[in-house]
Amino acid sequence: MMMSYSRQTRVRDRFSHALERDGIIRQMDLVLIAAVILLLAIGAVLVSAGTRNWYASAGLDPNYYLKRHLINILVAVSLGIATMFFDYRLLKAYTPILWVIAFLGLIAVLIPGIGSTINGARAWITLPGGYSVEPGEFAKVAVITGMAMLLAERREGEKDPKARDVTQALLIAALPMLLIMLQPDLGTAIILSASVVVVIAISGASWKWIAGLLLLACLGSIGAVKLHVLHDYQIKRLQSFVDPNADPQQSGYQLRQSRITIGSGGLTGKGLYKGPQTNGRFVPEQQTDFIFTVAGEELGFVGSAGIIGLFGIVLWRAGRIARRSSDLFGRLVSGGIMAWFAFQIFENIGMAMGLMPMTGVPLPFLSYGGTSLFAVLIGIGLLENVHMRRS
Repeated sequence: MMMSYSRQTRVRDRFSHALERDGIIRQMDLVLIAAVILLLAIGAVLVSAGTRNWYASAGLDPNYYLKRHLINILVAVSLGIATMFFDYRLLKAYTPILWVIAFLGLIAVLIPGIGSTINGARAWITLPGGYSVEPGEFAKVAVITGMAMLLAERREGEKDPKARDVTQALLIAALPMLLIMLQPDLGTAIILSASVVVVIAISGASWKWIAGLLLLACLGSIGAVKLHVLHDYQIKRLQSFVDPNADPQQSGYQLRQSRITIGSGGLTGKGLYKGPQTNGRFVPEQQTDFIFTVAGEELGFVGSAGIIGLFGIVLWRAGRIARRSSDLFGRLVSGGIMAWFAFQIFENIGMAMGLMPMTGVPLPFLSYGGTSLFAVLIGIGLLENVHMRRS
């Protein structure tokens, strides 16, 4: 029996009142959420396309990586939702605890028997079931929120942060970055450096701090090469960026195959699951750091441009949230997250196309890998958190 008109109206009104009372959907940045959902869906398809045929030809479960990736997405979304509903203004009280946990995690990976070395970097803690955790990813969130807490609280009644405040904020970033360099994980250190510079700039600090940090980064890069601080595989990656023939069997090979794979897609691509380069597994680590090569070959220029467009929407909304934040802490956190996403996206795609040196960083929202996805969705949760409490 059909529900009467009056009963339908009452049900609709109660539902509308519930939404109006809670204001959850109305307060969310739905454009940002839609872009993230699309990127996660595309990422799941690309992970499947990059692994299914190869695993099937080897007699293994063709959906092995897809199943694990979907589990990672569910956990990451849960973390993002939890972060979104925890008032970020109360987060300042817990930020020191989060920073200490991340710092201890970075120390743990350097301890023999706890940390695991993958692709030359001792950056992971291996867990049962074949899973692993990379504390460096969570350190991005801890450093950004830690710096924001110091720079926001110290500015009450002041126009600009004092030198002492900026120095303390830089110390909050320097200690984790030192441990990250000891792993060594150059990619994460560079991304953190970009976020640090942006947070300092947004805080209103003197331009001299920004110029000094940029100069220090340049001198540090030169010194790392001259003093042989970098490991051999990192130096070979830098050499391959300048000359792909410098390391033809490893990094040079990977770079050449990456370019070939992306270029072979043409305008519209070979079609999902039909890329000969991808199915032949010519690009190592394709489902992780080089996931963009799957998009380039199988979706072509049009599909790849669409993905970049979605990234642009995420960055646009992040910047908008930062500008409209009701307090400095929210503005600094949002700006730092935007810088983190922007530089990591630029570094990963540029690396796959040979425009940036290979540093082994995943592509946000798309690459296979649990910890990276968890950290990125926590970042999205923080952005939505600031947006929902902007008034």
